[in-house]
Amino acid sequence: MTVSATAPLKHAGSLFAFALDTFRAMFRRPFQLKEFLQQAWFVASVTIIPTALVAIPFGAVIALQVGGLIKQFGAQAFTGSAAVLAVVREASPIATALLIAGAGGSAICADLGSRKIREELDAMMVLGIDPIQRLVVPRVLATMLVAFFLNGFVSVVGVMGGYVFNVVLQDGTPGSYIASFTALAHLPDLWQGQAKALVFGAIAAVVAAYKGVNAGGGPKGVGDAVNQSVVITFMLLFVANFSMTAIYFQLVPPKGA
Repeated sequence: MTVSATAPLKHAGSLFAFALDTFRAMFRRPFQLKEFLQQAWFVASVTIIPTALVAIPFGAVIALQVGGLIKQFGAQAFTGSAAVLAVVREASPIATALLIAGAGGSAICADLGSRKIREELDAMMVLGIDPIQRLVVPRVLATMLVAFFLNGFVSVVGVMGGYVFNVVLQDGTPGSYIASFTALAHLPDLWQGQAKALVFGAIAAVVAAYKGVNAGGGPKGVGDAVNQSVVITFMLLFVANFSMTAIYFQLVPPKGA
């Protein structure tokens, strides 16, 4: 089988066009409120427990690494602030996005892919129903909403896990850890993390929906679409994370700078 050199560009363009169609469909009426609530509950139910379990070691590893590094410079008083910055700015949105893509995104892709191979999406278009407005938009908005709240949950659990491990394993003082929160971190850092979660949730849902509605080849094609959606989402997440972090540092200088 011959593979065209322009195939990746074609798929990238199709994905971008699909994302634009999804964004435009968000403002059409009627809004599928029932579908939105059902999908929000479903995505939350399949991601909240894994997210909680991952958040604790994330915070612990960051606290141990940051605490050990800062201790070499004799600046243990800033361990809490550095750990909070690492969790809120980077670790929390990334952990949330990976779990949203791995659990919620794969489920969305499998659902839409199974509808595609059963020709349900074609039947909807014959009836004059736009599958993007009816099925994709509620899933994208639901994933964004769940990612937003999960990111806040991961931030809290990660900071608490870092606190416990710093105090128990690194002989840190509780008062110093808590008092240093505001030494380097400030409120825009939290908003940046929440904005990242919204963008990452949108990317995961759009990619999953795109691969789902374009699945073909029977059940094997759906399985391949799920695998491809997770891989593509991970790649786009790291690119988006780098871009948003670079823009943030240009717009909001570090505290004390």
